[in-house]
Amino acid sequence: MKHSRSDIHRKIHRIPEIRFEDQRLTSFAGIILFQPLFSKLGLKEKFRDCFRHLKVSPVFGHGMITLLLVVHLILGYRRLQDIRYYRDDPMILRLLGLERLPDVATVSRAMAGMDENSVGKLRQVNRQLVLVRLAAENLPRITLDFDGSVLSTSRFAEGTAVGFNRKKKGQRSYYPLFCTIAQTGLVLDVWHRPGNVHDSNGARDFILDCICELRAFLPWVVVEVRMDSAFFSDDIVSLLEKEGVEFTISVPFERFAELKGKVENRKRWERLTDDHGYFEERWKPKSWDSKNRFLFIRTQNRRQYKGVVQLDLFIPYEYGYDFKVIITNKNTKAKNVLAYHNGRGAQEGIFAELKSQAQMDYIPCSRQAGNQVFTLATIFAHNINREMQMAANEKQRATTDRRPPLWIFEQLDTIRRKLIQRAGRLTRPQGELTLTMSANDAVKSELLHYLNAMKPAA
Repeated sequence: MKHSRSDIHRKIHRIPEIRFEDQRLTSFAGIILFQPLFSKLGLKEKFRDCFRHLKVSPVFGHGMITLLLVVHLILGYRRLQDIRYYRDDPMILRLLGLERLPDVATVSRAMAGMDENSVGKLRQVNRQLVLVRLAAENLPRITLDFDGSVLSTSRFAEGTAVGFNRKKKGQRSYYPLFCTIAQTGLVLDVWHRPGNVHDSNGARDFILDCICELRAFLPWVVVEVRMDSAFFSDDIVSLLEKEGVEFTISVPFERFAELKGKVENRKRWERLTDDHGYFEERWKPKSWDSKNRFLFIRTQNRRQYKGVVQLDLFIPYEYGYDFKVIITNKNTKAKNVLAYHNGRGAQEGIFAELKSQAQMDYIPCSRQAGNQVFTLATIFAHNINREMQMAANEKQRATTDRRPPLWIFEQLDTIRRKLIQRAGRLTRPQGELTLTMSANDAVKSELLHYLNAMKPAA
């Protein structure tokens, strides 16, 4: 249908007069998506139970403050002071079951009163929520990725230390160790540590706890693990072998000069792909007890030309090789092992989303337990977003060697812009509580899709 120019364009001169009145208006009408989900997961009750041991019982309660932090991060806010900008929003108040929100000072005091016991209980709540979702999907194989991520602060915070920090050298930081599920992108657990520890610090016990809890809840699954070279040790390899876990771990060249000699003296490399060659052998470092399967892989790469650029001459490309070694107990072909191990790069995408969209890189207070609860709140916000999408959508991918997520997830920021940040009005026509939004067909279709998917379990 054609429209004339006068039907499309209009003149705008005057700026409207601005009034601020209590009209029961909300800027987050789409947050209604999370009301049935919070009820289904029982978050309010579970958070409250995590703090029952504390003698101090403030009006709002530590569990409610934790739930407020999760909602705060889902909305896209970062600093605690930003609570001021939505403290009168009726949809946020309804979601939390409050008549008014706590002020910033109250939230800060509550976070300062949290302790390690509370942190441990919140970690257990997160693990249970993830395991229940995995049980519902009935996956035959689950892949655990382990790695650490630096959380920096320019201020002093309890438990921080100056350690390796590639982007912000010299800053104090935490260096938590994460366990993520490759098939869902969910964060199963986190082990909090100061910033001056090695990747493998406390890793053995943390890895064993994650494996044992997963098997206790899902005894039928095949468990497999991927890790980088920081976790390469006889202790961890022996643990995984003893537990019957399939694994791949990168091997650090710099710690074993013999590996360099094996690569340099190798004359024949088997073809893996067009750009990859390999050979394998059973080998062990001198201090180890038993031999394992080692894959030696070389990748052909184009070298960067750093000389003077001469546009009128043809300069042929120079090629070289990059090398890496992988230890594994998998019995599949080398090509499948390489694809599986390279799939662990998806975990960096999870860290990027947690930091850029759930504010995990923010350190809000000076107390260690309060900061750990904030980190867990970012994980809850991330996991709840994915839980909602898994509950509403069927799997969109099949399992491959790289173990990608079985769903094509929309990031938290995308859900915010499309659905959550929508204007609305709460009214009671004929006594029926009604949320009215603009008649946008795309928003209506997707919002009702999620709400209808959660109705049976709500």
